[in-house]
Amino acid sequence: MHEAPWAELLVRYGYTPHRLTLLAGLKAALDALRVAGCRRAYVDGSFISAKEVPGDFDGCWEADGVNPADLDPVLLTFAYRRAAQKAKYGGELFVADAAADLFGTPFIAFFQKDTQTGAPKGIIAINLGELP
Repeated sequence: MHEAPWAELLVRYGYTPHRLTLLAGLKAALDALRVAGCRRAYVDGSFISAKEVPGDFDGCWEADGVNPADLDPVLLTFAYRRAAQKAKYGGELFVADAAADLFGTPFIAFFQKDTQTGAPKGIIAINLGELP
């Protein structure tokens, strides 16, 4: 798990107009989570790879301290392959301790394993209290 401030994400992953658009959507989603009381989120997927044109971003967020009344309901809308999240934010975010598969693996653990090989892999951790 790599702790990264927002400025580092911009420099490292915002090197194309498409990636900057995805980062803007991610920032909007993270801001919405922060307003609801979320303190920490994680980013995974092709977005944190060298892929020139990732389709979206994937991630999860810690529910501790989150007030559901203040949470954007889109962040809890998982129907139709998370279409509402993708339309609003450009990617998809899950609750970190929710089950990601039939075995009950929490998303935070699921995202730290390569789905093809099962080998461990890294994710980016973001402290939402430090967002600009």
